[in-house]
Amino acid sequence: MRIAILPGDDIGPEITAATRQALEALDEKLELGLNLDEHPMGLATLESHASTLPTEVLEAARAAEGVILAPVSTYDYPPADQGGINPSAQVRIALDLYANIRPSRVRAGVRNVAADMNLVVVRENTEGFYADRNMFIGSGEFQPSEDMALAVRKVTAAACRRIARTAFELAMRRDKHVTMVHKANVLKVTDGLFVRQVLEVADAFPEVRLDEMLVDAMAARLIREPEAFDVIVTTNMYGDILSDEAAALTGGLGLAAALNAGDEHGVAQAVHGSAPDIAGRGIANPAALMLSTAMLLDWLASRHDRPRLAVAADLLEGAVDAALAETVNHTPDLGGDGTTESFAAAVAEHVRGSSVGDTQ
Repeated sequence: MRIAILPGDDIGPEITAATRQALEALDEKLELGLNLDEHPMGLATLESHASTLPTEVLEAARAAEGVILAPVSTYDYPPADQGGINPSAQVRIALDLYANIRPSRVRAGVRNVAADMNLVVVRENTEGFYADRNMFIGSGEFQPSEDMALAVRKVTAAACRRIARTAFELAMRRDKHVTMVHKANVLKVTDGLFVRQVLEVADAFPEVRLDEMLVDAMAARLIREPEAFDVIVTTNMYGDILSDEAAALTGGLGLAAALNAGDEHGVAQAVHGSAPDIAGRGIANPAALMLSTAMLLDWLASRHDRPRLAVAADLLEGAVDAALAETVNHTPDLGGDGTTESFAAAVAEHVRGSSVGDTQ
């Protein structure tokens, strides 16, 4: 089982090393047969390869069964025509990763704003208002004159249908409740198309209860009643914002995991950025990337009919939860004095000490 690891920028290599330590402990414990291949990219290859995402790295990601992509510092990249390719966007486009799945739930030992919350935001990942992924050639943002800038929003029926199906299939494995979020009262054409496609897909899942909310009302109710939601399906920008809000209610972005998935490929990618302000200090929280990796293992288990990988996914998430339950392991973003290395060691220790897999 080949896993391509793209270590990213700033804190990326640090949390990648921590995640790799946990994966190696899992591999040893469960005999998963993982082949972990790390490929330099980002600022590390800009000078040597004139690109932040060399062609051979993208091809390695395409050839692997799964990918772990650490945070990247696109703000520091030069323009694309000078090699500053956004690896996150390019990987999503090249591998057709149309579903961005972002869970948020209350975890023991972590200071949470929400008392009770366990939801998943299912975000369309390949179009919308995001200028780097909605045009075949060029950018979706352009400036016709000095004092006017325009942005194009792309919404297609096909993309809406497949993200809706992803959400309903996920809901069938959870509490069978989907909330569709849109702004069709104002964006009647683009969000109207999204709404119609979701409703059409919903007809194939009569067991699932479907609600709908306007995005502004959703942002408010998510704070007041986070326990009211199970699976939230929405377009790209709304999903990006709402999932960050959900993360803030359950410990912050340091715990915000995500899986980018398509029909053929899956990529683990934490929601947070590359945090250049703390890079090299050894205090970055690796939990989000570890939890994203657990989601990838679960996705691989289903895709390749490898039940042992599902066991590994549960074990990894359980080990992260066990480490978080002990406040001595908390990194500064969680209010503690822990380090990246100490958190990684605690997770690996919980993996090795678990009885899971001993009788598998």
